[in-house]
Amino acid sequence: MITEQGTVIALIDDQAWVQTIRQSACDSCSARSGCGQRVLASASGGRANQVLVENTVRAGVGDEVTIGIDEQALLAASLVVYAVPLALMVLASILGHQVSGGSDLWAMVGAGAGLAVGFLGGRRVQAGRGDRYQPRLLRVTRIATGALI
Repeated sequence: MITEQGTVIALIDDQAWVQTIRQSACDSCSARSGCGQRVLASASGGRANQVLVENTVRAGVGDEVTIGIDEQALLAASLVVYAVPLALMVLASILGHQVSGGSDLWAMVGAGAGLAVGFLGGRRVQAGRGDRYQPRLLRVTRIATGALI
């Protein structure tokens, strides 16, 4: 399970808006003194992300919570979103080139069609399993002391 800490900023029915601040991994890296990525991370600062999750632990506004997503679901979603369209683009490009007798135009048309089919197919696959790819509210790590955020 990949987890992230966040703060509940709003409640809507049985769902909670959780705000997380993206942290850089540079603080724990042994090569941070000579790395250019550290400079980029410090220049951009932490970015706030907000996600709507089902409030299964009855968290309140201001509570610090832990949200998570299954690693296998994240890996499967990454493959569907990136690898499948790319593979179909390459295969359709080769097929278009072979069928047309070597025409680059048909290779490009095939590549575009393969990419489109890959994206649309991936969208259809993920739509059928939407709950699997959603982050979940795992636990309340600290209850707010009455202060509203």
